[in-house]
Amino acid sequence: MPEHAPLELPEHPRLVANLVHFARALRKAGLRVGTGRVADATRAVEAAGFTDRRDFYHVLEACFVSRPEERRVFAQVFRLFWRDPRFMEHMMAMMLPALRGVAEERQAEAAEKRAAEALLHGAEPPATPQREEKEEGETEIEIDASLTMSAEERLRTLDFEQMSADEIARARRILAGLTLPVRPIPSRRAVGAPSGRAIDRRRTLRAAIRTGGEMQRLHHARPRPRWPNLVALCDISGSMSQYSRVILHFLHAVSNRKGAGWSEVHAFTFGTRLTNITRHLRARDVDAALAAAGAEAQDWEGGTRIGDCLHAFNRDWSRRVMGQGAVVLLITDGLERGDPERLEREMERLRLTARRLVWVNPLLRFGEFAPKAQGIRAMLPHVDSMRAGHSIATLEELAAALCAPEDAGERARLMSALVPGAA
Repeated sequence: MPEHAPLELPEHPRLVANLVHFARALRKAGLRVGTGRVADATRAVEAAGFTDRRDFYHVLEACFVSRPEERRVFAQVFRLFWRDPRFMEHMMAMMLPALRGVAEERQAEAAEKRAAEALLHGAEPPATPQREEKEEGETEIEIDASLTMSAEERLRTLDFEQMSADEIARARRILAGLTLPVRPIPSRRAVGAPSGRAIDRRRTLRAAIRTGGEMQRLHHARPRPRWPNLVALCDISGSMSQYSRVILHFLHAVSNRKGAGWSEVHAFTFGTRLTNITRHLRARDVDAALAAAGAEAQDWEGGTRIGDCLHAFNRDWSRRVMGQGAVVLLITDGLERGDPERLEREMERLRLTARRLVWVNPLLRFGEFAPKAQGIRAMLPHVDSMRAGHSIATLEELAAALCAPEDAGERARLMSALVPGAA
């Protein structure tokens, strides 16, 4: 059980009514809680007793939680709901912006805002008491809010994991309009151009044949631009599920935007196995596309086998989708549970077949992040750039970085920590 502040259970609780209210809050927070589980929880609490806080917590957790990633949300809802009768005021204070002075307010933990929203559904914020009159000699302080961060600016820097359901919806609408530009790749094939530097000998000779061999003018040509493929490998394990959903929404917008520049957009998900969801992302409706992709990927929010999944991609799909100088986006936190040596081999092979390999890692949101995990240490030397991907702002920076081949993101700093003196 997560460590929280001391919790005193009510002496004479209305057991069934409180459990029903608690189950409604869990349902609004995203857990799959039905009437059957409420009945099971009531019988379980009656059988286990209602005297020990830890027993009470684990009994309800066993009845209401069915997935590992739901434990954090359950813990937050439990702590807020059963804390004291005035929990509404505490959560109102947590959710509403306030002026704190010099000391900064702590950031909400993951799932804390969703838990508070579930319990505060439909509740009105408490009214701020108005001062009747200013005392004599007291200085009145006026705050100019014109330069404060707007709601949209705050949303751009907010972590996806900290967003509420409404903020996630607004973030997806912003990402739907975000472009992912790319530079064309010069090819050896030429195309006619009046201002081209090279002489198009074939067109010049063909034109001369039409005039009896007399060469009237020189035709010019320039290299034909060739657009690369975009290949996205997206980790959908438990620790990456929230980020993956938002990024897949972004990739759907890129793959369906005409004139985006990419030759083709290929998308794969991986957790314990590799799944090709490219055809699902081509659907026009984003909700239908992501629902079909979720049904296709049976390992959603499961474990992580990055090395095995990269091996499957290199073996079965690399030659099919890595043509045209593909740019690869590897979206994962790098927390490998398999063999790190195999992961290093597969990363090296992937790097050799890609024109550019960009690693998008949400763990870079932590300023003290360092390459300590074995999977991260095995992957880092084989990427061209390493970028964060935990907010709208970081995805905008990623879009700009793809047009800069020299951009390495955080790779240089992390390589220096991994191997002192390395670039």
